[in-house]
Amino acid sequence: QVQLVESGGGLVQAGGSLRLSCAASGRTFSSYNMGWFRQAPGREREIVAAIGKSDGGTYYATSVKGRFTISRENAKNTAYLQMNSLKPEDTAVYYCAAARVVVSTTQADYWGQGTQVTVSS
Repeated sequence: QVQLVESGGGLVQAGGSLRLSCAASGRTFSSYNMGWFRQAPGREREIVAAIGKSDGGTYYATSVKGRFTISRENAKNTAYLQMNSLKPEDTAVYYCAAARVVVSTTQADYWGQGTQVTVSS
């Protein structure tokens, strides 16, 4: 069992930055691919970024590429999402997820409770 706890959300003006953290319980954090997802009101949950468990390979949604950076520190059981040049359309609840195989909305094994990010114009 893995428990994920997100933190770092908040209210920021357009153009600003936030850093989200996802702290994982347990000793097997390095065995999971990690991902960040977001869900805006009235919209489906979508993947934002993902990072591999072994080689640290990364994936970014087109909408955030060049602005967001996903990283992880296995020694601290923590994944991060650095968000720069934030836009109002980035406003959503952000979730982290852990997956043994595929990081996706349907195949992730564990989810955090979410943290609200609000970007004002």
